Amino acid sequence: MDMEQKKREVILIVDDIEMNRILLADILKDDYDIVEAGSGKEAISILFEKKLYPAIVLLDVIMPDIDGFEVLDMIKKSDETKNIPVLFFTAVGSDEAESRGLTAGAADYIVKPFNRDVVKARVDNHIQLAGYQIELERLVAEKTSEVTRTYEQALETLATIIEYRSFESGEHIRRTTMFAEILISKMLLIEKFRNLLESYNIVSLIKASTLHDIGKICVPDHILLKPGKLSPEEFEVIKSHTTFGGLVIDKIAASLPDGDMYLKYAKEICLYHHERWDGSGYPHGLKGEEIPISARIVSIIDVYDALVNQRIYKEAYSYDDSMRIIAGGRGTQFDPELVDIFPEYEDSIEFMMKGRGKQFDPDLVDLLPEVEEVFKKVE
Repeated sequence: MDMEQKKREVILIVDDIEMNRILLADILKDDYDIVEAGSGKEAISILFEKKLYPAIVLLDVIMPDIDGFEVLDMIKKSDETKNIPVLFFTAVGSDEAESRGLTAGAADYIVKPFNRDVVKARVDNHIQLAGYQIELERLVAEKTSEVTRTYEQALETLATIIEYRSFESGEHIRRTTMFAEILISKMLLIEKFRNLLESYNIVSLIKASTLHDIGKICVPDHILLKPGKLSPEEFEVIKSHTTFGGLVIDKIAASLPDGDMYLKYAKEICLYHHERWDGSGYPHGLKGEEIPISARIVSIIDVYDALVNQRIYKEAYSYDDSMRIIAGGRGTQFDPELVDIFPEYEDSIEFMMKGRGKQFDPDLVDLLPEVEEVFKKVE
């Protein structure tokens, strides 16, 4: 059996003069599949309506309807086509036209009449260069992804260590992630919240929620582990974990490329998850919608988890009592609309079952008694 032939690259030739298209096609047909367009409009239709994305575009400058510069401009403005090399060809040996084309994003110029060897060599070279560029971008993205996963795991490990320091299990981190996903899934069904979350990368936001208390690393043990009520001075120290958490994230971000959404959300959450809807929270006394939506989400989740689970300073509340306390904070401590859609026990279990093996660890979901323990449902 013959080995499967390597897929041939496609070249789009755009010229209103048929003879030019025939000449170019004849030079390149042995090595490439050729698609022809007899006008700028036809080229635009092939690229943006038929969604054919060639390896390279050979584009005439002077055409009667839409000229080559306009076609090039559209190619470079589209995310789907901006990386396709465009080679201009023209009989006009104008330095001004060549400069304009190269400035606008053309990869090269071919002058008519066509030299067979020059055309073939330039097309081959630019397709090869584009292939190298794609591979390089893939490798960079892969390496960046590896680095991102590494520092995310390191931060989550640090957050878990802090939880253990507080005599809490790492399950608090897992529960925070799970609760965030459940609540956000309900928010995305409501237009107002869907619009607010539109600018967020939801996966990064959910991951960042686990870092909300990373600033507690600065709180001394005798305060963090105190079983009784804190003094006003001790409470001021506890409050500092919000601003210190923001500083920790800033230090990490300074050593990484700009624009990392995970760290941006983590900083928002660290700083503002103890702000209150009525403006009486800390550290900045933000009020209402001044509080980033990421922090509003984690605020209600964090309080709920603290209520239904035993802490060093308190016993666990029942599920029903916890929900009553959450409802009592509507419009004072919490965003009232988030309280209104805060997931009920039954809704949450159903959501987790649907996410088994997708959003959630299937082994965890299969352990329904453990899931039930997470919610502390009291029958």
